[in-house]
Amino acid sequence: MVLIETSGSPESRSSLVCVDNLRGVSEVSLDFLKDRVKVRASCNGLLCCSSIPDKGVYYVCNPMTRDFKLLPRCRERPVTRFYPDGEATLVGLACDVSKNKFNVVLAGYHRTFGHRPDGTFICLIFDSDSNKWKKFVSHRDDHFTHMNKNQVVFVNGALHWLTGSCSYILALDLDFDVWRKISLPDEVSYGTGNRVYLLDSDGCLSLIQISDVWMNIWVMKDYEKEVWYMVDRVSLRCIRGLVPGIFPIAQTGECIFLATHKQVLVYHQKSRVWKEMYSVKNSASLPLWFSAYAFRSTIFPSD
Repeated sequence: MVLIETSGSPESRSSLVCVDNLRGVSEVSLDFLKDRVKVRASCNGLLCCSSIPDKGVYYVCNPMTRDFKLLPRCRERPVTRFYPDGEATLVGLACDVSKNKFNVVLAGYHRTFGHRPDGTFICLIFDSDSNKWKKFVSHRDDHFTHMNKNQVVFVNGALHWLTGSCSYILALDLDFDVWRKISLPDEVSYGTGNRVYLLDSDGCLSLIQISDVWMNIWVMKDYEKEVWYMVDRVSLRCIRGLVPGIFPIAQTGECIFLATHKQVLVYHQKSRVWKEMYSVKNSASLPLWFSAYAFRSTIFPSD
């Protein structure tokens, strides 16, 4: 399903519209957090949210059961805050249902007070088992668009982000605390009208490549050898007018959810049918795709 963050005014607490392929559209409130928050990441039924009034305050919650955890503040001093605005460039949530645990990752460039940024990339990792943060530092020169930051994928024990240049995927291995690069299919060229997005497809990395009239769907079937397969090629002619502003948000083996400025569409791969699942009636200030997240409801087994 897809969760879309909506807010009536800057002062109001945000609510979520849930667009479910089977159950239709419903509204989910995060009022149980008793804070104004912004959704930063989604993984296996959990959401990571950051407080809007209190920078550096993070929650992990299950919006369906309304259970939540306020994460302890990490002990980074203000003089070594993230660059440029004190907010982490990348926020990732890794929920490992088999181990009944989760990790939150905050990563970004850092600038010592009074100095220019020097490429130092700080990574802070919260572990739900230890209830503590750990930190490691590296040097990187990666850049990320808004959609790159939103579309973080947890598979094979690692978090994955597509870089802004769409030249590779940056992966954080949570078992060994190391960054690595994953190459894209040779045929996926950025520019020349193509846009590329990273999604999870039933536990595998998936790339959606959109041009003026085609949507190509790639899935990494062999993670260790980095082998990609094109699993579908979809004509976009019947939604041609929407193509420049359409963004893939979530995917299953049977369908793909895509968001435009005011609509959520679903494409059924077997029947090759497009359907509108949701549309905004009022004049929303931000497009729906700006704050839309893939969501898979997974309730932890009781201890």
